[in-house]
Amino acid sequence: MKKYNFNAGPSILPQEVIKQTAEAVLDFQGEGLSVLEISHRAKYFQPVVDEAEALFKELLNIPEGYRVLFLGGGASLQFCMVPFNMLEKKAAFLNTGVWSKKAIKEAKGFGEVVEVAASTNSIPNDYEIPQDADYFHITTNNTIFGTEINDAKLAEIYAKKGNVPLVADMSSDILSRPVDVSQYDIIYGGAQKNLAPAGVTFVIVKESALGKVSRYIPTMLDYRTHIDGGSMFNTPPVLPIYTALLTLRWLKANGGVPWIEARNKAKAELLYNCLDNSKLFTPTILNREDRSRMNICFVLKPGYEDLQDDFFKFATSRGMVGIKGHRLVGGFRASCYNAMDLEGVQALVDCIHEYEKLH
Repeated sequence: MKKYNFNAGPSILPQEVIKQTAEAVLDFQGEGLSVLEISHRAKYFQPVVDEAEALFKELLNIPEGYRVLFLGGGASLQFCMVPFNMLEKKAAFLNTGVWSKKAIKEAKGFGEVVEVAASTNSIPNDYEIPQDADYFHITTNNTIFGTEINDAKLAEIYAKKGNVPLVADMSSDILSRPVDVSQYDIIYGGAQKNLAPAGVTFVIVKESALGKVSRYIPTMLDYRTHIDGGSMFNTPPVLPIYTALLTLRWLKANGGVPWIEARNKAKAELLYNCLDNSKLFTPTILNREDRSRMNICFVLKPGYEDLQDDFFKFATSRGMVGIKGHRLVGGFRASCYNAMDLEGVQALVDCIHEYEKLH
């Protein structure tokens, strides 16, 4: 039985990328050594980092003056690394859920924090960004509750922010759609959704935004350290970086970000249309413009809640993996990251239809 991986993260990777990574674990580029044991200082690994950064820049049309870093620590380390480097007096946040709250908690240790608006079941509209803030922080996609800041609302943020630097956690929707990187000073995220296995963190940073705080920044937490060291100041997560490179190559070979955006739209429309017309299920996010394409959350309608465990067993028996919803939301969650193809989403839709016929 074929299995379809809807896990929220670590999550699905392209099959060809998994196979190429497995080959490199046995023999990296014919060197007779595993990628697990090669030196990051070896002449044949530096090109991996260089190409990965170049492809990132190409696929997202990243302008001059930005660097792409590959670091450890996950997005959770960036929650404190960003304020270490950026927060002198005040930071502003749009609070859209758990990950925003974690970033807010860390920033409070460095200065004043202003929460301009908060919501977990929609993306707020009515707020102002304080123009004296050192930066404004957003989380573009929210894996737990299933909301995403769409392009129109991003454009509103760009207009509202004025000259305030913009920082974004794009852990779960990076490379899933085009983004105007020039509007941001920092974009960061864990790679284990759309890019690589857990263990590497990407940071896109505008070099001119750095060096403006008066505090001492520990060497490892200073972005300039890693810019100067080319992401190799200390031993980097070699295997996840190599897999990230393979994923970037896969994305480019298939048509780049415009191609994957079209596929992601098609997947989301297919599943949301099924749920909107279902007699048993309903999406948790009712405002369609705020629905995530990456994490589609749904629950059983009133009167059918006692079927939750039964449907989970039914779906699992038909190859649906990782669809259990987060404990804060309950129900179900289908994470449809870049590597999930239309066939997988159609299989879930067919599974839902089949279950409905039984009830």
